[in-house]
Amino acid sequence: MQKLQEAESKKSTIVVSAYGDMRNIRIAMNRCAFDFLTKPIDLGDLETTIDKTIRHVEMMRTAHRRQVEAERAHASLSRYFSPQIASRLATDIENNGMAVHRREIGTIFTDITGFTSLVETTAPDVLGVLLNEYVGGMTDVVFAHEGTVAKIIGDAIQVLFNAPGDQPDYDAPAIACAIALDASAEQFRERWQDRLNFGVTRIGVHAGPALVGNFGGGHFFDYTAYGDTINTAARLEAANKFLGTRICVSAAVASGAGTFRGRPIGDLMLRGRSEPLRAYEPLHSMEPEESETTQYAEAFVKLERGDAAAMPAFAAIVGQHGDDALAGYHLRRLLNGGRGVTIQLEQ
Repeated sequence: MQKLQEAESKKSTIVVSAYGDMRNIRIAMNRCAFDFLTKPIDLGDLETTIDKTIRHVEMMRTAHRRQVEAERAHASLSRYFSPQIASRLATDIENNGMAVHRREIGTIFTDITGFTSLVETTAPDVLGVLLNEYVGGMTDVVFAHEGTVAKIIGDAIQVLFNAPGDQPDYDAPAIACAIALDASAEQFRERWQDRLNFGVTRIGVHAGPALVGNFGGGHFFDYTAYGDTINTAARLEAANKFLGTRICVSAAVASGAGTFRGRPIGDLMLRGRSEPLRAYEPLHSMEPEESETTQYAEAFVKLERGDAAAMPAFAAIVGQHGDDALAGYHLRRLLNGGRGVTIQLEQ
């Protein structure tokens, strides 16, 4: 019995012996015997004992299989979810939250400017280190805000909030995550600027209904989301390229965030949408409003009213703050004959 346990610890043994004294029974049980029968044998008792042992073996095999499945599930889920969410989902591999269903979500899209050119001009070993460090740092930020990484395609990252589990007031964490992602990307860019011309990370944030769940079928796990909400977030990310901003947040997210602080960009006419979408540039600092922010707000009100004073108002901001890309965009648009706050983007 001792040799059997050393060779295979999952075997279950029934001892049948004419020596039924307590010492012999104790030795057998200490050698991991499942049961002990004494002679003369009652065949009915033996059959019952064997049936009970078989049920025990099947139960142990089932428990082991579920443990292996849970470990595999956790390894897969850890690619998408924060450690806390992954552990919770892995304990229930048949969790209904994985099934495709419609729900309200917040979503973030990120993309790096000029990444294709960087791939073509950078040595593979350097690019591998760079991309792993970048994606790893961005993923850590997402998990810290309890977000779900739905997709990583090269340099692009798609993030979900309020999926798979419920996240009350998820708009504020989505915006906070976007701001933290921007800060992380800028710090990363500064670290690599002496070695490579790493582009700016553009970020789009939106909220609304979407189809969410595992779209990978029975052989591949692909937890993601589809729908107009996802497409709009991607369009907002791309809009930064024309606006000069790094983060573009929809009114749907900003209005649900409660304490949102940001500058209105305008009503964007995005590709694929028939109605304009009000967008904002979130402010990083939670300090009281600075003069530049107040000055911009006053200029934007003039722009919204169609007031001719909007042009000199934005010109004054650009003159005092030459690095204000959004004010510069509005000034160029006014100089080229643009009016109002409805903006047709070339996407």
